[in-house]
Amino acid sequence: MLTFVIAYIRDLGFEYYVVAESFETSVPWDRVLDLCRNVKDRLHRECKDRGIQFPSFATCRVTQTYDSGACVYFYFAFNYRGLTNPVKVYEEIEASARDEILANGGSISHHHGVGKLRKKWLPQTIGDHGTGILKAIKEYIDPDNIFGSDNLVSML
Repeated sequence: MLTFVIAYIRDLGFEYYVVAESFETSVPWDRVLDLCRNVKDRLHRECKDRGIQFPSFATCRVTQTYDSGACVYFYFAFNYRGLTNPVKVYEEIEASARDEILANGGSISHHHGVGKLRKKWLPQTIGDHGTGILKAIKEYIDPDNIFGSDNLVSML
């Protein structure tokens, strides 16, 4: 229920010049604190660099724990008053946050998967061999590229 309501709150906030979203990652325990600090710092810095007039909001929390690490959710918002394309600015800032997550030992995603929004980081995450395996499987089970066309692996 909460996830359903959050989408409506996000849309309502947009009408009042607020862009807000959440994103998640997984990270080994020895990297959790650095990742959280560095990603939040990067979000604030990117907002300032893009001329966002008002202080941004960035926080995070650990939502799941495992022997090897944790799932960390980030919550991020800024007031877009004065920006001509706030969605594009948000996408650029989130992309820089994802770069920071990977640079700090986090994963491209935890349980939300990769998909269209994060596929540009897949080669960096799984390397050439991993990409080759995914393409080979896709070509074998879907030679006509009917299912999930271009969602994750572009067929050449």
